[in-house]
Amino acid sequence: MRNFLKRGIAPAAIFMLNAALYAQTTPGKDSSTDEYSKLAGAMVFLLVAFLFVLFFILSAPKYKYSYERRRERFSFLAKLSSILNRGVPIEKEKDIMLDHDFDGIKELNNTIPPWFNILFYGTIVIAAIYLIDFHVLGSGNIMVDEYLQEVKIANEKRDELIRTGAFINENNVVLLTDAAELDKGKQIFLANCLPCHGPDGGGTVGPNLTDKNWIHGGGIKNVFTTIKNGVPAKGMISWQTSLTPKQMQQVGSFVLSLQGTTPANGKAPEGPVWTEVDKPAGQDSLKVTDSTKVKIDSTKVKIDTTKVKKDTLKAK
Repeated sequence: MRNFLKRGIAPAAIFMLNAALYAQTTPGKDSSTDEYSKLAGAMVFLLVAFLFVLFFILSAPKYKYSYERRRERFSFLAKLSSILNRGVPIEKEKDIMLDHDFDGIKELNNTIPPWFNILFYGTIVIAAIYLIDFHVLGSGNIMVDEYLQEVKIANEKRDELIRTGAFINENNVVLLTDAAELDKGKQIFLANCLPCHGPDGGGTVGPNLTDKNWIHGGGIKNVFTTIKNGVPAKGMISWQTSLTPKQMQQVGSFVLSLQGTTPANGKAPEGPVWTEVDKPAGQDSLKVTDSTKVKIDSTKVKIDTTKVKKDTLKAK
């Protein structure tokens, strides 16, 4: 009876599965037919699942037998484990007990487990292969070579960043005079700055860029800073999110190249006259407080001299 059920369950399950698929995919004439088809499909699916479960239950002895056979087939793992962990049985430990003891604690003269010896000799083999591969044949890179290679790659990336101007800022920017660089700056100017400053820099909404008057300071550092941060109060946006530092250097240099030109409809000068002088980086003009400090120092010297005279008179 059991064999009959096992032989009949699989074909019945396949038949029911096909029927379920057909019931689910056959289009109905109306909504009630569709609902009936879905219900019938669900019932058939549950029946197929039940038949599969019944099939596995009836086949349990067979799988149990197979498990026992597999356990016997892989019994060599147990033998391998006993070989790798070879040791003296507990009942024979008295034969390998050493004579000395400490506070009632004795030591067994067990041998080193074979698996430990295998690992130890394996490290020796690996060390020999490493020595031949890295230091004799030179087919592998030692740590020093890997470090030098990484340094080389980092320097190449750094040179590329310098070349593209990623490290340029308002403190180290320099004025460009190369015609190709100025032409790139001109293209950027015409694409972004023309509505406010005009095609020739004479100014429309923005100020005239061709005269010596500058609202926010002249020179490449100040012009670069103005382009980078913008002037939100006057409607000029910050260009540091749209242009790279190299592009801001190019357009700033082009703007300064317009100095001394005469635009057709230039606006009146705005801001104080800017005079470029030699000064430390980061300073827009020479400080006038230095002379004041000198005067103060000389005053202090006079006061000190007076004190010295008073002390001399007292001593007399």
